[in-house]
Formats: sequence, C-alpha cells, structure tokens
Amino acid sequence: MNTRRNLLLVAGLLLAMTSRAQQSDRIPAKGFAFHAEDGHFHDYSFTRRAVGDNDVQIKILYAGICHSDLHEADGIKARNGVPVVLGHEIAGEVIAVGRNVTKFKIGDYAGVGCMVDACGHCTYCDMDKEQFCENGTTFTYDYPDKYHGGELSQGGYSDNIVVSEHFAISIPKNADLKRIAPLFCAGVTTFSPIQLSRVQRGDNVAVAGFGGLGHMALKYIVALGADVTVFDLTEDKREDALRMGAKKYANVKNESEMKGMENSFDFIISTIPMNFEPLTYMRMLKIDTGEMCVVGLDGQASITTMQLIQHPASRRKIYGSLIGGIKETQEAIDYSVEHGIYPDVEVIPANAAAIDEAYRNILDGKVKYRYVIDMSTMNK
Repeated sequence: MNTRRNLLLVAGLLLAMTSRAQQSDRIPAKGFAFHAEDGHFHDYSFTRRAVGDNDVQIKILYAGICHSDLHEADGIKARNGVPVVLGHEIAGEVIAVGRNVTKFKIGDYAGVGCMVDACGHCTYCDMDKEQFCENGTTFTYDYPDKYHGGELSQGGYSDNIVVSEHFAISIPKNADLKRIAPLFCAGVTTFSPIQLSRVQRGDNVAVAGFGGLGHMALKYIVALGADVTVFDLTEDKREDALRMGAKKYANVKNESEMKGMENSFDFIISTIPMNFEPLTYMRMLKIDTGEMCVVGLDGQASITTMQLIQHPASRRKIYGSLIGGIKETQEAIDYSVEHGIYPDVEVIPANAAAIDEAYRNILDGKVKYRYVIDMSTMNK
C-alpha cells in the first residue's frame, strides 16, 4: 500500500515537473497589442508556444499593416476584447526548427500570411485551400487555436512567431525583405483570382479601388500583358496608376469618365473596402464571358435577383475570393520575386505611437500604398 502511494506521489511529481518544464519551454515574445479600453496600441509582452517537432520559429523582421487589421481592431473595441497583437503580413528569418522539419533550416527567410493552422485532412485542406478548412482554420491573430490548446493566436507586430512548417512560406534569398511582407495578404489575395479567371495578354481588365490590394492587382495584370483601367474616387492616385502601367484611370465621381465602357471588360477585380454598387461594374463586363471578383472586405453591396436576371447584369459572372491556400501563397511569392513585383511601401519604426499614426493615416486615405513595420527597430 505504501509502495503504491509512493509510486503515485513520484508519478505526480514527475507530471508536475513535466508541466513546469513545458511551461518554461514557452518562448518569450514582445510586440504591440491593440487595447480595447482606449483604442490604441501599447507595448505588450506575452509567450509563444514551444517549438514542436514540426514547427519553426521565425524572427520577425518586417510586418505589413493590412486594412483588415483595422477592421479587426474595430471588432476588438466593439466587444471590449482582450489585448491582441495584430498583423498577418510577416517576413523574417528562421531561428529554430523542430526535429521533423525538412522545409527550412536555420538562417532561411520565411514568411507567414493570414493562416497559421488547419486540420490538414478535410476536403478543402486536401485541395490546398486551407482557408476554408471544414474543421476550422486558425487565422494568424485573434483566433482561438484549437490545435494548440485553444490559446488566442497573436500576430506579426512582434519580434517572433512559432508556426508549423506547413504554414510558413519560403522566401527566396534574393527577395526585397522590406517590401515582401504585404505579399502574404495583399499579394496572394489579388494573385489568386487573377489566376483563377485566367487573365492573359490582350485582355481588357479593370481594377476597382486603388489601395493596398488594388495596386498589387494592377502590377500583376500589367505583368501578364493585359490592358488595365483603374477606377477610384480621388485624383491623387491617377499619376501613380498610370506610372504603374494602367492604360486608363477613371474617377468614378466624374460621369464623363465613366461613359462608354459597357460590355467591354473580360475581367474586373473589386478591391473596394466600402459600400459600392456592383451593377456599376457588372454592366461593364462582356456578356457571356466577363467575370468579376470581389476581394475588398466589409463593403456592403446589394443586388436583387431581378437585377441579376435583367440586362445589363444578365449573363455576367461574379464571385468572391478569400486570400489563397498555402500552395498558392508560395506560388504568389515565387512569381512576385522572379518578376520583381512588390508593393509600394512606407517603412515605419516599431513603436506603438508610429502604429497608431499609421492607422489614422490609413483611415484618412493618406498611405501609398502599404505601411510596413521594421521590427528590428523595436526598443531603439
């Protein structure tokens, strides 16, 4: 009896020691979290999970600021949520690898986009579309990670991240690191539907909305040899659009510039992040063959079944697209680096005040076209 009790005590002690060891293996991290109580970013210390057998740890060098981050900040504030480190456009250097990792070695460049986990065996994961995982995708920040004890995922405005090697994207050594981070969201989000709709040389294509996503869409489409018209609300982007290769720029507030384009486009990609009228653009698609893809988040748009059936919306196709799977993200990165396609960025220092200011400028439409945080400047 005493022997059994002693064995149980020893087993309990070993369990406690193992638990403490696992806790101590967690990796310290620091960054900048959005706080609901005052709506600002603050310095934030937390821990990442230990590097597992199939994981890599990435020292984050650059983190892009996506318009989706602003939407998430609004959501955190609305529900009075806990502090969250935002950011899902991440580029850095591998500094640790698990024993089963074959895709990376220490010193490689790697990036992380909008996802950090999925089940890996459902219909969509088998199709390399992990963003639609039937058992639940874990997105890069502010999501309970069901695959790692339910802890809240924390994003890229930080000094490091731990992620399964499957969800880390290889960055070629010759890449421009300070400009590559936005490709993990803005890049693949536009690259994916352009590939799906088979845009090719000689097509007549339009980009609606000319911001972080829109200017990437323009660059990809121009590289494919298509003719591009850009639609936006302001005059201050006209020169940039033409410089980046657009054949035409139309200010949607100018009625004269919007005339004469019905039944003319093979493909339209809408990156508009606000309310808009789909029929404005659908009527411009070629009948029977024209396709329109919507990738801009949080814009409210409505169309009735009667409008869909009646001309000029009839026999035009419209669909939505959500980022891209891991395989497609790797393809977008490789294509971008090979062809020298990068976003126009403004690099800012890694401090809470600078991130706050960047958010204000994005809301005011003052960024051209993507802010990127230089994480190496943290605490300098």
